[in-house]
Amino acid sequence: MDKQQAIRALRRADQVARRAMAMGRHPFGALLVAPDGETVLAEQGNIDTVQHAEATLARTASLNYPGEYLAQCTLVSTFEPCAMCAGTVYWANIGRVVYGAEESALLALTGDHPENPTLSLPCRELFARGQKSVEVIGPVPEVADELVATHRGFWEQRGR
Repeated sequence: MDKQQAIRALRRADQVARRAMAMGRHPFGALLVAPDGETVLAEQGNIDTVQHAEATLARTASLNYPGEYLAQCTLVSTFEPCAMCAGTVYWANIGRVVYGAEESALLALTGDHPENPTLSLPCRELFARGQKSVEVIGPVPEVADELVATHRGFWEQRGR
């Protein structure tokens, strides 16, 4: 996946996040992109505090595609996957993660909000502890501000 493909995919993931937000859910969005870097195989918005967009998408992908194929695919996420989501991506055998904005940017928005107690564990650190490689691309500065903007108003309304 080249830089322009990643930017297009991140903007589409942001649209998914905005749909989740319109349903009253936290505004996170994720895509599963085929090995060609263009074809979107699935998309998922956040459901709740346990069924994050990335983890839900990775579980669904593992039920629908063989691991050898997923190893060539990319999970695109608006924000850096948390430890739960990164672990699920690892076990689903998805070979690459692209994220737009870092967990630290999310923490700056949410603070100690009880609906989003972020984990300060970069996904790269989690993947480094595994026995197989997961490539990580992110943050992507060209779109990070756009992705953060989706969250800013949401968390302000939630009374951060």
